[in-house]
This record gives sequence, structure tokens and C-alpha cells, in this order.
Amino acid sequence: MKIRSTAANVIYQVVEQGQSLSQALPSGQKLVPAKDKALLQEICYGTLRWLNRLECMLENLVDRPLKGKHRPLHYLMLVGLYQLFYTRIPPHAVLAETVNATKILKGETFKGLINGVLRNAQRQADELKQQADKNEATRFSYPRWLLKKIKESCLTRGYVSVLNAGNEYPPMWIRVNKQKYNREAYLSLLNEASISAEPHATCLSALKLTTPIDVSLLPGFSEGASSVQDAAAQHAAWLLDPQPNELILDACAAPGGKTAHILELQPNLKQLVAVDADQTRLNRVEENLSRINLKAELIHGDASKPDAWWSGEKFDRILLDAPCSATGVIRRHPDIKWLRRASDIAELAQLQNQILDAMWQQLKSGGILLYATCSILNEENTDQIRAFLERTPDAELIPLHGQDTPEQPGWQILPGEQGMDGFFYAKLKKRIPV
Repeated sequence: MKIRSTAANVIYQVVEQGQSLSQALPSGQKLVPAKDKALLQEICYGTLRWLNRLECMLENLVDRPLKGKHRPLHYLMLVGLYQLFYTRIPPHAVLAETVNATKILKGETFKGLINGVLRNAQRQADELKQQADKNEATRFSYPRWLLKKIKESCLTRGYVSVLNAGNEYPPMWIRVNKQKYNREAYLSLLNEASISAEPHATCLSALKLTTPIDVSLLPGFSEGASSVQDAAAQHAAWLLDPQPNELILDACAAPGGKTAHILELQPNLKQLVAVDADQTRLNRVEENLSRINLKAELIHGDASKPDAWWSGEKFDRILLDAPCSATGVIRRHPDIKWLRRASDIAELAQLQNQILDAMWQQLKSGGILLYATCSILNEENTDQIRAFLERTPDAELIPLHGQDTPEQPGWQILPGEQGMDGFFYAKLKKRIPV
């Protein structure tokens, strides 16, 4: 019952107090035995993944919602519904453990209510599912504003598949360190360790594990032979195409996966500078580089105000992994659905605009800027780059995959495409004055 009460509190903290799942869950995991941490994570992620759908079901099972100090019990009922409809936990165990959790949440007077709700949910399962299927917001479990945005941005490429992909369990991708192994050699090491994996069709550093595993089981992980990174994100370093003796900036670099990959692909750089506005996240860059035994100059600074932290020469190449809505990685972070607000998108687009202009001034003539987001929304991607090209006479679009044009710039990877997260890239060259 400790698992269910803890899950209810974690979800309450995310939905009603605005904490991210990456903040709330680790605190919750400290409260349960090690053997129960995986189940706690599954329940928290799953309940948040299907929150809107579960809320719809619960509305049809209670006369009025619980309020005030009893709100954690509301989320306890959602936890129970998630277990009944989305896990293989025996229903009798779901009922017993969920009802008993009321004691820990100081809500024993609600034991009868919660027991009745879950029993009725079992009896009315088909009817509840049909009710939830009546509109897309509850069928796919997205807030209405975000569903509308995704539909507008992805309509021509099948928005339903994008919504479905956001509710799937993500695969585990690893990046092979080119300085230690080629991909085929590392794949052989995995096979020897009875770890099944398959290579990505076009990203030459990426391997997808058939089943996610603890990183400690990966051959040579502690020595930097491989890293965990989605194949979509691995494209960044390849598209940037770092060359020997170049000065490169990784803007908004945390947590450092792309920083490390750039150094793995090109160990003979003049210098790699990695900047991030969040010192805590910048510490993670240092930790990641240390594990792989790589070095970069790490700077705590605001990428929109480079004059405050950089007075050196201009950069040959800049990777701008811009702050974004992260709507392309919802399958990994289902709390994004409930933490984002409609007003965030315009604010993020304005910030991206400012950083793009600032970074462009730090780029040498003839240099390359790779703009990247893990978003699938046009305002942050194609619209952003189109507007930048219109206001920046010395900017030239370099087509990626032969698809993008100045009217529809960039390469949009949708969630689930070749097993990847949602990602956007646009490659820009700064014209040399004549």
C-alpha cells in the first residue's frame, strides 16, 4: 500500500503543485523498498500518461470530486483505475492495496468510497471506455489546447499517429563512442553479453536495445564506451559535422549528451565551449564528460546574452539546442502534458528568437549554425526558422534530407518515426560578404 499512497502523492505534486516528475519521483522512491521502485515508477508514469482519460472515467464514478486536503485521495483513485485498466496486476490486489493506502494518506473514512469506485469501474469497464473515447482529448489523454496545437502542426503527416506515439513506452537507444569502438564491434560485445540490439538505418552511432536494461550492464559503460541517447538527438553531432581545428559552441548544452558526441566524432577540435543557464544542469555536463574522459570549456551563462560570458573569437560552428516545449519527448516525460501551458509556447518562441539572433552574431562568416529542438510544434520550428531567414539577409538554409525549403524549412522528425523521439533540425550557413 506504500507504493499506491506514494504514487498518489507524486502525481498530486506534479499536477497540482507543478513539480516535474523528475523532481517528485526520486523523493517518492526513497520512501519505498528498492524492490518496489520500478513498480512505483510504472504507476506514476502510466497514470500521468493516461491522466485525462482516467479523469473522465472517474467523473462518471463519483458524484463530486474530492477537494482541499483530500485531493491526494482523488489521485489515489486515479492510481487504482490505472492499475485496473492498464496493468496486469490482479484486480483483487489492486483493490486491496489501493483501499489500504487510505490509511497512510489519512483518509480512512473514504475507504468505502474508494472501494466502491474501483468495484464499479470493474463492472462498468466497457461503458467507461466508450465514454472516454467520445472526444480526442480523453481518448488520447492530452489537454485540449495541446491536442489542438499538435493537430495543427502534424495534420498533413498524421496527427493521430503522433498522439499515439506520445503514449507509448520509449525504447532505449545507446550511442557508441566512435573513439573506442565502431558500431559493429560494439554490437558484437552486446551479443556476447546476451543483450539484443539493432542498428539505426542512418545514424551510424545508434543502437536500439530490444529491452531496456540498467546501464551498468552495458559493456564498458563506466569507461565511456557507450552512452544513453535517443537516435533523434544523436543526429545533432552528425549534422553539425565538426572539423579539425575548429572552435565550436554548444549553446544550451545540458545535460551534455550532444557535447560529448561532438567530441567523440571530432577529437581534434581547437576548442569546444559548452554554455548553459542552469548551473545544476551544467554540473551534469561535467559528470557526463568526466565518465567518457572528455574535456570542454564549461560556462554558466545565458545564451541570449553572450556578451556577458564570451569575449573570444567567433565560432566556426554553433549547435543551438534551443529551450522548447519538449513536445517531441512526451513519451519519455508524460508530465509535460500537464506542466505546459498554452501561453508557454509564445514565450518559448520569443526566447528562441532572441537566442537565434544572439548566436548568429557569434558565428564567423562562412560558419554553420545548427538549430535543434525536441518540439513538434510549428511555432518553435518551421515558423521560427522561416522568420529568421526573412529577417537575416546573410543566412542561407542548407537543406537536410533534400526536403526542406525556405518556405518550409527544416527536418521534422515525428515521435515514433524509426523508433525515435520527436526532434527538429535546421542547418544554416552564414554567407561570406562579397
